[in-house]
Amino acid sequence: MSVTVFTNARLVDPSRGLDEIGTLIVDGENIVASGASAQNQGHPDGASVVNCGGKAILPGLVDSRVFIGEPGAEHRETIASAGRAAAAGGVTSIIMMPDTSPVIDDVALVEFVLRAARETSCVNIFPAAAITKGLAGHEMSEFGLLRDAGAVMVTEGRHTIANPLVMRRALTYARDMDMVISHSTQDPDLGSSGVMNEGLLASWLGLPGIPREAEAIPLSRDLMLAALTRGRYHAAEISTAMSSAAVKRAKDEGTRATAGVSINNLCLNENDVGEYRTFFRLSPPLRCEEDRLAMVEAVKDGTIDVIHSAHDPQDVDTKRLPFSDAAVGAIGLETFLSAALRLYHSGDVPLLRVVEALSTAPARLFGLPGGSLKPGAPADLILVDLDAPWIVREENIRSLSKNTSFEGARMQGRVLQTMVAGSTVFTT
Repeated sequence: MSVTVFTNARLVDPSRGLDEIGTLIVDGENIVASGASAQNQGHPDGASVVNCGGKAILPGLVDSRVFIGEPGAEHRETIASAGRAAAAGGVTSIIMMPDTSPVIDDVALVEFVLRAARETSCVNIFPAAAITKGLAGHEMSEFGLLRDAGAVMVTEGRHTIANPLVMRRALTYARDMDMVISHSTQDPDLGSSGVMNEGLLASWLGLPGIPREAEAIPLSRDLMLAALTRGRYHAAEISTAMSSAAVKRAKDEGTRATAGVSINNLCLNENDVGEYRTFFRLSPPLRCEEDRLAMVEAVKDGTIDVIHSAHDPQDVDTKRLPFSDAAVGAIGLETFLSAALRLYHSGDVPLLRVVEALSTAPARLFGLPGGSLKPGAPADLILVDLDAPWIVREENIRSLSKNTSFEGARMQGRVLQTMVAGSTVFTT
């Protein structure tokens, strides 16, 4: 088995509250030593030694909301291409949403994803299964069989369950299976015709708006049902101050609730829509600056548990349309870490908390390996220059689709090396 020794590294490990200069040793597929104390352990003959020069080593990122076209829309993204994009962005584990064709709602589809990931992906890919068959919002799928086959959560992906009785039953069923229900809350009636955040800017642009209440009303319903059923509920993607207040209140009352936020809603606001650029047509929509700042604060204080990329590849034909007709979504795997580091460089959120939300917390929440640099953990890690400047260029994007919200953006912080199970899968 090969041994790699990283010396003179800034080790950032939220699982131990660790941020110090030290040494990390990888033996085979696992980390065997990590920390300042490891500097004096020496290393075996023949080990590969990497002097990091003070660069940071972080646990590999765990992205809990990624849409992939395969099966059914391989022209937008395949499991293999998503893996390559993830590795370049420092993401070592992906939770793949069930919005495929056919929908991931039975054991055969879960097994297909796992098999394709083993054969073609350079990073870990974990399938999420649909709460309801066909994502239709009516008949529940077989949670127990899906869990046993390898599904790590159940979710409706882009969809919102309108029927509260179906949601109550799903939460109860998932509780008995010890599974997490992850749900995106967008009221299909309140937000049906909207294409961006409701407000003065939408009026100026002549675009129909989506009110904050379209997110907050179904979220409040879900949180009450989670309290009623004692199920494990994850608000997949909140975007408003009223939503974060609802989650905080539910947590304070003892509800088994957690929350996630898209990197887009942390780094961008409705003003970015500007000249009707369709790469900014997203769900949830980009909100006002006050809501964005509320999301940043919610990440900082722990109300929001995880940050995800909301990677959602769309092809040129569906994006090169009038804003109201364009497909919803943007890619995000390759810019995920660098965009999140804006919160650290601005002084808004400490580095340990940023890394926890990107890696340690989602791994813990969804029961995945990784998210830690402690001895015995899988050697899923990234070497990062936290200060390296770079510009997002379309020609450098590895994803099959190029619909990034950060095209031309100036970034600070770049992945130099990505390691999965002790094997280097990306290096600059």
